[in-house]
Amino acid sequence: MSQKELLYLDDAYCHETALLKVLEDTQSRLEDEDLVDFIDDEIKNHQDMQKKLLKVLEDIKDE
Repeated sequence: MSQKELLYLDDAYCHETALLKVLEDTQSRLEDEDLVDFIDDEIKNHQDMQKKLLKVLEDIKDE
């Protein structure tokens, strides 16, 4: 994998981290339970994506 591709993966991981912070902050300010549940699903989706990206980065490191 090229250095440029690694940087893209790192950027994607950082993007997910930032997005999770925004989602968690937004969720803490909501009162509507339907919206809280929706944001909770989004948080789970982005946590899963972040874990997948981290696994790819770790696998590359171990090569």
